[in-house]
Amino acid sequence: MGRIREIILSDKNRLLLDAGYVRGKSHAFRKRCQLVLLKSEGRSSVEVATILKMHQASVNAWLNRYEAEGIEGLHTKPGRGRKPVLCKEQHGLALMEAVKKNRQSLRATKVAFEQSRSSDDPAVSEGMLRRFLKALTVHIKE
Repeated sequence: MGRIREIILSDKNRLLLDAGYVRGKSHAFRKRCQLVLLKSEGRSSVEVATILKMHQASVNAWLNRYEAEGIEGLHTKPGRGRKPVLCKEQHGLALMEAVKKNRQSLRATKVAFEQSRSSDDPAVSEGMLRRFLKALTVHIKE
């Protein structure tokens, strides 16, 4: 077994991490705050990984990021995850025109919308179209 990497926290940092662990907006952020707090207790990375059900390499990677960026480094950076196929600015007008022509049929709206798009755009399912229309109506009401 290797040496245990020590994390020494100031009182201010410990309070910030405790607050993040209790009141953080995302589950991932709360888990990362807990990770740093557990490591500050002198636990090994393997032990922390077992408690949090993650790999010890992830534990060490988040510790590196915490040491480099502080508590802000524990937030998920923007741009992560799957990118949307449809965007309000790019596809909103074309979709609204297709809806105006075919108000009663989602299938006909889908056909009209796909004809207005370029051939290299990915295919859109009826479910995706329904969710996008729902998001557009929320956007219009605001």
